[in-house]
Amino acid sequence: MDLFFTMLVPLIIGGVALYAAFRRVDVYAALVRGAGAGLDTLLRIVPSLVGLLTAVYMLRASGALDLLAGLLAPVMGRLGLSPELLPLMLVRPVSGSAALGVGSELIATYGPDSALGRTAAVMLGSTETTFYTVAVYFGAVGVTKTRYAIPAALCADLTGFLAAAWAVRVCFG
Repeated sequence: MDLFFTMLVPLIIGGVALYAAFRRVDVYAALVRGAGAGLDTLLRIVPSLVGLLTAVYMLRASGALDLLAGLLAPVMGRLGLSPELLPLMLVRPVSGSAALGVGSELIATYGPDSALGRTAAVMLGSTETTFYTVAVYFGAVGVTKTRYAIPAALCADLTGFLAAAWAVRVCFG
């Protein structure tokens, strides 16, 4: 069985090459066209990504995220969430790398086996970088009016955060 999994990728590549040869497709030309289309997409989405990441780092460096976390701490307590998780919850929909930084700080501070560390890890795995995803995918196809997409995605993120905290409480007490 190990041999099968070792050979899986080469077999798939070989199968695609044989299929292309049978269909008389110029694989190299198709690869070059695909790479060119990928670069065009990259050029369209880079400006929105740079703006988004700049805004996240500015908010984090200014202390605005910490201030907002302090203001929302009572609401967090009523929802059964630790107020220390709020910076993670605020940053996660915007930037995956910033959320990973916040999550690793929480895990380093409170420990990987603590309820807070486990909750942070599950939150990172069960939610999406909503604004990044919208910027990339909607920007790639030229969608400018998102209407209900962002509020629905943010509701899904909130649900993911609450479900992550609930799952950690249920599974680890």
